[in-house]
Amino acid sequence: MKYILVTGGVISGIGKGIIASSVGTILKSCGLHVTAIKIDPYINIDAGTFSPYEHVDLDLGNYERFLDIRLTKDNNLTTGKIYQSVINKERRGDYLGKTVQVVPHITDAIQEWVMRQARISVDDDGVEPQVCVIEVICWSRLILFYCERITTGEQKTKPTQNSVRELRGLGLSPDLIMCRCSTPLETAVKEKISMFCHVEPTQVICVHDVSSVYRVPLLLENQGVVSYFCQRLNLPVEMRPRKMLTKWKEMADRSDRLLEHVSIALVGKYTKLSDSYTSVIKALEHSALAINHKLEVKYIDSADLESTTLQDEPVKYHEAWQKLCSSHGVLVPGGFGVRGTEGKMQAISWARKQNNNVSHVSGVCLGMQLAVCEFARNVLGWEDANSTEFNPESKHPVVIDMPEHNPGQMGGTMRLGKRRTIFKSNTSVLRKLYGDLEYVEERHRHRFEVNPELKHHFEKKGLQFVGQDEEGERMEVIELEGHGYFVGVQYHPEFTSRPIKPSPPYFGLLLAAAGKLQSYLAKGCRLSPRDTYSDRSGSSSPEVEISELRFPSL
Repeated sequence: MKYILVTGGVISGIGKGIIASSVGTILKSCGLHVTAIKIDPYINIDAGTFSPYEHVDLDLGNYERFLDIRLTKDNNLTTGKIYQSVINKERRGDYLGKTVQVVPHITDAIQEWVMRQARISVDDDGVEPQVCVIEVICWSRLILFYCERITTGEQKTKPTQNSVRELRGLGLSPDLIMCRCSTPLETAVKEKISMFCHVEPTQVICVHDVSSVYRVPLLLENQGVVSYFCQRLNLPVEMRPRKMLTKWKEMADRSDRLLEHVSIALVGKYTKLSDSYTSVIKALEHSALAINHKLEVKYIDSADLESTTLQDEPVKYHEAWQKLCSSHGVLVPGGFGVRGTEGKMQAISWARKQNNNVSHVSGVCLGMQLAVCEFARNVLGWEDANSTEFNPESKHPVVIDMPEHNPGQMGGTMRLGKRRTIFKSNTSVLRKLYGDLEYVEERHRHRFEVNPELKHHFEKKGLQFVGQDEEGERMEVIELEGHGYFVGVQYHPEFTSRPIKPSPPYFGLLLAAAGKLQSYLAKGCRLSPRDTYSDRSGSSSPEVEISELRFPSL
């Protein structure tokens, strides 16, 4: 097992995650099996109870999207997890009455965790990984990356020199210094960093701003990191970039040439921080790129669509509705808490009624649940219909607590992870988008679900539950009859979306928003030649149609 450590300054968003993901992409393109581990310092056991405004960790998602792998909760290591595991061992008597201390017990626990998790397969073939990319821990037999931001404007090296000096004081000598900067690094600056940080000029890598993150692996590969990996890690394979990087270059080139636009209104409660919905945005981007459209996301705070905002801040209210009404499609993502839910249902109601003018993924997780609530209120006539999460006294609880949910215990009580969804209809639009499969397996993260006892009321009026769990008790997918694209899913398909393997529910939304869904379905889920994955720069590379892509979870 070879280990690559990526660390850097304390500035959030400096690019460690993208650089780590890009390094993994380069290695995977050379035929190696690569995994990744993210180590966080916080005491929380996991990030499941974090508010997105409190903490947004994007790195595991970047690893999965770039490397096309599947990581588990154990690929994210926190201080809380380590201390919990050590304390549990102490309670069981594993330490035979010895005094438990940071050294060696905590440090040993960290190393044991990393060594164990690094050998778990993250690919469909079940092969043990050969290389593990890690943030942020010291190790032997590894490459140490140090990422630092070069001051904008005049390129200053002093901050980098000081940081590397402190790093060496901890006993760590970086093998590669990744210099984040807005423009390519000047030769004199690169030589100065090399001299004062005691590395060769070839070990100073410029990671300047590029048109898209898809170009970062290409940027690193062009600066000779492949040959450095081969020499430093003593890898027993021919380190030659293969077809995977060629596809990345074609994808990056197409991304830069997009001319047509498609706009999606994202109606949520954390819109002040776009990183809160990174997985959703990336899934939309993947699907927009697949149909050769440039994505425009219109962020709408769902509370701004409510009548209380009209009374208190009418300008904000009208601006929010103008954004919604001028969009090609609407997406209501997952979330928790009552704030803004009425605004989300207002957006869903509007999209449902605008069948001929707008497409709508009625929602993901909470978005699906609110679509059911909205339909119950405005079509079935149940005016107080709601989720018990928001109104436990509702006479029409169309969304209820899961039987296994413990209301008094927030952490780890959700229905989490991969679950199977069975399609109950052969005519389902989503089933066709998935490749006409009988079932799919997607990731879940929820505590509430549609009340199965009320199912027949909705289906009589045209809201069909076309996907259910294996027991037929959990409602997983909804589709509205006669609507262009009114789809809701209980699971989170954005978690398995990849740059060249867009998630089918999001792909369907973008097709509908661009006015291409019906022709796509009529052609047996194949796009016309101008809408295929191909390099339009004049190269002779063969075209790859959307239907030929291996969708995730299939």
